[in-house]
Amino acid sequence: MQSFIRRALLTVAFGTLWSWPAAAGQSVREVVAFLVTNRSIPTDDFVRDDEAAQATSEAIADFLSIELATLPIASSASGFIYRFDPALGTVSRLTDSFGAFFTERSMTIGDSLASFSISYRSASFDSVDGRNLRDGTLVSTASILRGDLQPFDVETVSLRVDLDTVTAAGTYGVTDRFEIGGAVPLVRLRLRGERIDTYRGRQSPQASGSASASGLGDVALRAKYNVVQRAADGVAAAVEARLPTGDEEQLLGAGRASVKPRLLLSLERAPFSVDGDIGYSLGGLARAFEYSGGVSFAATTRLTVVGELLGRRLEGVGRLIETTQPHPRLINVDTIRLTSVADATHRLMAVAGFKWNVAGQWLVSASLARSLTNAGLNAGWVPTVTLDYALGQ
Repeated sequence: MQSFIRRALLTVAFGTLWSWPAAAGQSVREVVAFLVTNRSIPTDDFVRDDEAAQATSEAIADFLSIELATLPIASSASGFIYRFDPALGTVSRLTDSFGAFFTERSMTIGDSLASFSISYRSASFDSVDGRNLRDGTLVSTASILRGDLQPFDVETVSLRVDLDTVTAAGTYGVTDRFEIGGAVPLVRLRLRGERIDTYRGRQSPQASGSASASGLGDVALRAKYNVVQRAADGVAAAVEARLPTGDEEQLLGAGRASVKPRLLLSLERAPFSVDGDIGYSLGGLARAFEYSGGVSFAATTRLTVVGELLGRRLEGVGRLIETTQPHPRLINVDTIRLTSVADATHRLMAVAGFKWNVAGQWLVSASLARSLTNAGLNAGWVPTVTLDYALGQ
């Protein structure tokens, strides 16, 4: 936690952190490919070696690009929602709670009102498709005698991938029912790793590499129309577009535009409010059915406690597998290769935290997210801190 706070403060204090150019030489994508390519085990089938290495590196690169291209963005509606109350003859808060973190509420911010937020998110990925990335047990290529339990010659890869993201987002109410907004992510990605060959218990380093990149991620544009609203309960239709503004070769973006129509539902029975959000993403790296649900509890008028589930089912994304083929020349020897196959994957993440009205129209949000599934790249606990300000209230 201290490391996270220190990195967050540095990010806020020194905006130039995010203008550093990518490291000279190989791109992030090229370093990933280099580290998973066999160089020492004599398989006598270099075509399959290259095909497997390419499939593996592309899958890992896609996993990282998907993390950035589908990066959760703070809910577009400000925590403060006001409407004119004819019974009181004045404007009053429509909801007791400040709403969820990433699950959209059906309510819009309000006619001619606006909000602005800036958030910082930090993730250090430690597994890929359930395999540990850091402890040197990720097998890229191996030779094994048939009947043995362990390979006699194995190349393993370890990777450390750290991702820091600062996202600035804004929302403007065109009318009481219609709002527009956008979000601009600034990304810093760092990757380093090594490949080790272990032949009959003797280890020898084969390769090491590192790369870093920073810059603009994929910009998001959003619009929402409130279809039905009764007090804090309602239904809304929304659409979100992601533009391919991030550098695809440096894995800062998907490289392709995407659009996601969404349906939003909200229900409040003070002090609780429940929000649901479903959508289907077209374009980008993969088609995806996405859903989320959040429960907010207004502990006080200034503090809301939030729990959320964020899920998505991705179509045709690579999944890492091991293949085994007989060695073309050596009798009773098989070659094991890490590769990938296209498959539908399901990812589910839990989020918990709070929103605190520190003063006036200022909100501070803090949350921790954790993946509940093994598919794709996964980090341990992923913290996010957001500062939100409502204008014109």
